[in-house]
Amino acid sequence: MYHPQNWSQPFPVSREITVTGNGEIDAQPDYVQIQIEVRTEGKDVSLAQQENAIIMNRVIGSLVALNIPREAIQTTAYTISPNYDYIEGKQVFRGYEVQNAITVKITDISQAGMVIDTALQNGANHVSAIQFKIEDSDAYYQMALNLALVNAMAKAISMAETMHVPLQPIPVEIIEESHNTPVTYKSIQLSNQELMTPIEQGRIPINASVRVKFRF
Repeated sequence: MYHPQNWSQPFPVSREITVTGNGEIDAQPDYVQIQIEVRTEGKDVSLAQQENAIIMNRVIGSLVALNIPREAIQTTAYTISPNYDYIEGKQVFRGYEVQNAITVKITDISQAGMVIDTALQNGANHVSAIQFKIEDSDAYYQMALNLALVNAMAKAISMAETMHVPLQPIPVEIIEESHNTPVTYKSIQLSNQELMTPIEQGRIPINASVRVKFRF
């Protein structure tokens, strides 16, 4: 009886390589946000509130005089809290603290130092944060994403050349890594500063990362 011989036909082995690509764009911030606070104290909460309102209105008026639009000035916090001293282990009521905070959006970043100094001169006693931001960060992120993909492809090509294997140029999988909205923060506390407070805006790095899979 004839038994046909079994032949095993070799199939090409599909191998994969996964690389991570990174891209970064240095963006110029479009505007700066500054939080300015007025804090007043008093044993009579109504008087502390009245004093606070008078000072804050003066601060806001001085900023409007610098051509800061009123819609660019927003109240972000208003709190009233009791304060206590501890004398010989006992809690002694000192009075109330009224804290009123506004956020000022400044599109002319070179004006930031003048805004801070003007607010302090008119009664503000705390500057809690400076935030440089970008209006349309998505456009910069797309550019960084393109750079990340180019970076991943360059890595894959380099590795394939080192191993002397033919790399298939079309990726079989591209995964965008999670990313956070890019924002830079400068937290400072100012009081009784000399004119002009220096504010260095710097640039904002926009980062993107992709994981790319190739076959070879």
